[in-house]
Amino acid sequence: MNRVLLVLAHPRAGSLTGQVAARVRARLVHAGFDIDFLDLYAEGFDPRMRPEDEPDWADPGKPGSPEVEGHKARIGRTDHVLAVFPVWWSGPPAILRGWIERTWAHGFAYTREGSNLAVRSTLWLGLAGSSAEQFATAGLDRHLDRQLRVEVAEFCRIEHSRVRLIHDSVDAEDPSVLARIWRTADAVVEEFIGCAGP
Repeated sequence: MNRVLLVLAHPRAGSLTGQVAARVRARLVHAGFDIDFLDLYAEGFDPRMRPEDEPDWADPGKPGSPEVEGHKARIGRTDHVLAVFPVWWSGPPAILRGWIERTWAHGFAYTREGSNLAVRSTLWLGLAGSSAEQFATAGLDRHLDRQLRVEVAEFCRIEHSRVRLIHDSVDAEDPSVLARIWRTADAVVEEFIGCAGP
């Protein structure tokens, strides 16, 4: 069975981002995926780098803190990582960035020789308040794609990685806007299922 580590990075579980994550989770379960749901805020993840979690280039096998080792174990048991997050200041929230920096560490997620990860694919699903046109005009779509797909996933030798955005997400009280958001989220999940397969 394919296992997905579904990561939510929003301080309010009932937020639109949280609702999208719940919808993604339900659709993946229905498609036969095994889900490990990681709500970074609800689980109290600390995104701040600590000395014990800094990479040791001379000792790539150096263990990190118990918190980080627990997250590494979860990543080590998954086939796919799917993160759902709001786009703040043109990027993921600090808690998601901190999770990547602390847990996708040298010696675990990457080495000079390659990667030790069994993760086959990543999907980074962001909710942005601005339109796709505004994002593209400012180059923010390319910036976010490079930051997550290239500088994280490809750097860790994950072959299949995508960044997808749900734009114009601030007026979700409008039923037509919410319906469009659900359609977009559903299409992204179907694309993921088609590539990952249960």
